[in-house]
Amino acid sequence: MFIYPAKAEFNRIIPKVKIYTNAKPAKSVKAKFVSQVSEIVWKYKLSPETTNLAARGGYSEIQVFEITLKEQELDTEVLMAIDKAIPYPILYRLLHEGRVKKVAAYKRPAADSSGKWLTGTYFETAWMDATAPAMPLPVALNLKALYEQMLLACIELPPRAGEKLDVLVERVRMIRKCRRDLAALAAKMNSEKQFNRKVELNAQKRKTHKILKSLT
Repeated sequence: MFIYPAKAEFNRIIPKVKIYTNAKPAKSVKAKFVSQVSEIVWKYKLSPETTNLAARGGYSEIQVFEITLKEQELDTEVLMAIDKAIPYPILYRLLHEGRVKKVAAYKRPAADSSGKWLTGTYFETAWMDATAPAMPLPVALNLKALYEQMLLACIELPPRAGEKLDVLVERVRMIRKCRRDLAALAAKMNSEKQFNRKVELNAQKRKTHKILKSLT
């Protein structure tokens, strides 16, 4: 976890109904809020006033939310609803039975003047002891750079030399897709009876393996 400036502390409990009002999630997602989430706290606001870092590229604030869970797993749809309701990038701290993990999506302002934010792939760390020492915030020249450094701490792969964040995010997305495709192909091959079809599936599997190798 990170050490945040004392003046960035916000500590406001967010009622789930506020998320429902702004995000308008489906009933199934509301049910997940009820069954999985105990409390949502708006823990910190990182802004020019609280960090002495300038806004840049539409990034004027970074929010840190702390979510106490009723069970270990949190469905991504819950986070998607919160990100839809809050028009800022958010770093989540999930808490469960004395352990903590970081989760965040690659969130960026839309290229047009709509004021909307686009939420992409979610990344998360492993669970760790909540009492483990926290790290200083990454060194950055502005809030956009700070957000990117904070997000990189959640991504399971390091960037390649000179690789920009959006390229890294897309590479990780493609790696995940390749792994899902390989699992699906393996299942099809196990159940397939026709030899010719097995040969076709194996060719697809080799091709996907090649793509995966180029990405990792």
